[in-house]
Amino acid sequence: MKTWKTNWEESQKRYLDWWNHKGIVLTMWEHFQEGVAPHADVTAPAPAKDLNQRWFDPEWRAEQLDYYVAHSSLMADIPPVANTQLGPGSLAAILGGVFEGGEDTIWIHPDPNPKEDILFDPENAAWKLHKDLLTACKKRANGNYYVGMPDLMEGLDILAALRGTDTVLMDTVMNPELLDKQLQQVNDIYFKVYDELYDIIREDDGMAFCYFSIWGPGRVSKLQSDISIMISEEDYRRFVQPYIRQQCQKLDYTLYHLDGVGAIRHLDALLEINELNAIQWTPGVGEPQGGDPKWYDLYKRILAGGKSIQANWVTLEELQPLLDNIGTDGLLLSMDFHNEKEVEQALKIIEKYK
Repeated sequence: MKTWKTNWEESQKRYLDWWNHKGIVLTMWEHFQEGVAPHADVTAPAPAKDLNQRWFDPEWRAEQLDYYVAHSSLMADIPPVANTQLGPGSLAAILGGVFEGGEDTIWIHPDPNPKEDILFDPENAAWKLHKDLLTACKKRANGNYYVGMPDLMEGLDILAALRGTDTVLMDTVMNPELLDKQLQQVNDIYFKVYDELYDIIREDDGMAFCYFSIWGPGRVSKLQSDISIMISEEDYRRFVQPYIRQQCQKLDYTLYHLDGVGAIRHLDALLEINELNAIQWTPGVGEPQGGDPKWYDLYKRILAGGKSIQANWVTLEELQPLLDNIGTDGLLLSMDFHNEKEVEQALKIIEKYK
């Protein structure tokens, strides 16, 4: 695949090394446009008429994303990918949740008529929207960039989106057998949905995932369980770990999104999943971001457990101390870049370690 990114072959090698716990990937979440020379003469679409068009019109979004990527920096290892997200946890909408387009994101409200069995309806409007959006974006991309996989999510987070967090937490105590059944139903549907979408967006050399902007030569996904911050380690091993393990066994490359200081207590259970490739750390509200020295020991623990790491929102000032303290193997550094001069400065720092 020949993309607008001129050094893509070199970046692909670094991503593959990173999945295998070697080397450094230097990238960022999403892109910046300041001072960037366009990769092609792509015209911006007319402004969206309303939030409904902005989020749920496949053709408008395909045109807007084409313009966005064409005017975005692809320096270092920033992947050429269009972010097709339909809100965090869009699998919940496919399973009966209700979409609402907001100013900055898409909200997914609980299913107004929740059922005991979690079922897949191939006529669901949100499911058709997923396929229509990715198909329109793939046609518009024309091989110049990847069409990213939306952030489907899985497990307890999807059940919480469908049925409410309090209901799901109560079921861990009052109705664990029902919860186990529903979690398996969600996983089974996840694989069906993922595979159909993968067949739309795949390229011969792999695919990209929207959230955290990651690439891999096969089926790639970000996994998570944000609700796990509210459950015990014992419950995590029963209601989260087995289903994450299933995903890691069926997908080719997996990154787990560990969110919040309270979730660190589940790290041992994650490290027990041999097939999990990498862990991304999000400190949470009120905590310093991913480049802060406070997290060095956490990163060392993850690396020692045989997983690569993704550190987010690392600043230029934090970069060299971070590398000095945790080493230079198995690191995906998602930097807080604003312009290409900052990317060049980061590349110079990393070059010292080669």
